[in-house]
Amino acid sequence: MNFGLVLAAVAAVVLDRLLGEPRRFHPLVGFGALAARLQALLNPPLTQGDPATRLPGLIAWALAVLPFVLVALWLRSAGGMLQALVDVGLLYLAIGARSLSEHAQAVSRPLAAGDLDQARARVGWMVSRDTTQLDDSGVAKAATESVLENGNDAVFGALFWFFLLGGPGALLFRLANTLDAMWGYRTPRLRYFGWAAARIDDLLNFVPARLTALSYALCGFSRAATARALACWRAQAKAWDSPNAGPVMAAGAGALGVALGGAAIYHGELEQRPPLGEGAPPAAADIDRAVALVQHALWLWLAVATALGLWSLL
Repeated sequence: MNFGLVLAAVAAVVLDRLLGEPRRFHPLVGFGALAARLQALLNPPLTQGDPATRLPGLIAWALAVLPFVLVALWLRSAGGMLQALVDVGLLYLAIGARSLSEHAQAVSRPLAAGDLDQARARVGWMVSRDTTQLDDSGVAKAATESVLENGNDAVFGALFWFFLLGGPGALLFRLANTLDAMWGYRTPRLRYFGWAAARIDDLLNFVPARLTALSYALCGFSRAATARALACWRAQAKAWDSPNAGPVMAAGAGALGVALGGAAIYHGELEQRPPLGEGAPPAAADIDRAVALVQHALWLWLAVATALGLWSLL
């Protein structure tokens, strides 16, 4: 482990903690507009639903992601202070630990105060399912699932690729994950065009997701919670549609001792999802416990990276 990368990672995490995501002119907003334009050009209505749009989808992914990654690699190759600035800046923009916490608290606080309508509205910002008819437990379940899954997508996946490839690695992961969130749905419009975005995201997430699941298990709030998290991961993850969300959410639910999964409405259709975790359905306080679990896992990652970085100096 390069100790310089460890220092850059700590600096980026501290910046995220102090500043959060940029409130104005966030680069990902511009990237999303670019992605939408590419989709309109390469996935017009007359070709939607055609398996042949897999190739245009791959081309669109390459046009959206690779130029930015190549520019980042070129800037970083200068070394010295510019390399450090590129690494810290790109990781700061790629991770979203504070933003994840803020979105979760915007749900847990009104839910705890009995304002179900506000909690429903705010959890709708976090998930793609229909939240308008959720009860208290349904809101808490949706928010808890989102925190656990996005702990991997918004924090640990970016850190993993950062430790491998520096700032360009974090950028690659974040842009690929964003395209999966935009294009990776099995709807008639995106089933084939978004195939490449979904598969590439699965590939980039395969190792980070399992490290995230292990981190959730190790950061369980007791020895019994750790054992339960590992057991849930082993028994339940394979039943989940997503090969990466399954381990993350099963281990996280087991560590928290709550029951997740079950029925949810996506794009107007009711889906019966396999159960995850073990225990009672989550409540408002469990959303905050999920945020704490992600935060503890983040400190674990930084501690392990620091130890490995110091070891490399010996």
